Amino acid sequence: MDALGELADDRALLGRTSTAERVADILRTRIAEGFFPPGTRLSEDGIGGALGVSRNTLREAFRLLTHERLLVHRLNRGVFVRLLSAEDVEDIFRVRRLVECAVVRGLGEPPYPAAPLAAAVAEGERAAAAGDWTGVSTANIHFHRALVALAGSARTDELMRGVLAELRLAFHTVDDPRGLHEPYLARNREILDALRAGERDRAERLLARYLDDSRTRITDAYARAAGAPGM
Repeated sequence: MDALGELADDRALLGRTSTAERVADILRTRIAEGFFPPGTRLSEDGIGGALGVSRNTLREAFRLLTHERLLVHRLNRGVFVRLLSAEDVEDIFRVRRLVECAVVRGLGEPPYPAAPLAAAVAEGERAAAAGDWTGVSTANIHFHRALVALAGSARTDELMRGVLAELRLAFHTVDDPRGLHEPYLARNREILDALRAGERDRAERLLARYLDDSRTRITDAYARAAGAPGM
């Protein structure tokens, strides 16, 4: 099935009350999954036809995703999936450390609701066993979204949804996804185990080291990939 034919399967998600926000949700998910890799030009006619939405609705969805820094508009050329700079990646991790560590630090008394975290850890381990490193990446994003959700804040959830979707743009430029994601399977489980044991301070220390190491690994890998011919 070609790309636009597969996208047409998402039309059912729009229902009868389709809005630009719901179109943006579909495109955001597809971008995060690598369906539209960084640097891809998005065709208004092709995407609008596949989803069965008007040009105005699609343009509003593009505007929303441009505001989230997932897309970029280039004068007289169209709308493209954004290609991050190394500085963008550094900034994303700065935000992640500020928010995620603050969430863990601000947890009240245990026990903590760890079931969504455990589900994400299990999802990552199953994907790794199947050699599905894109699936491992997705499970890792689910883990961190579940971690932030412990704050019980819709605003924080929304902030991190955009930050983590933007981070996925960097993942798609790295040519060794196993090397990038495999080390963090065990580290996610360590954080989960600390929270299950009610050890909030230890979980925060593990998370801070995790994010610092991940930032170094991803920025180095991303810089190498972005400097390769054709990037």
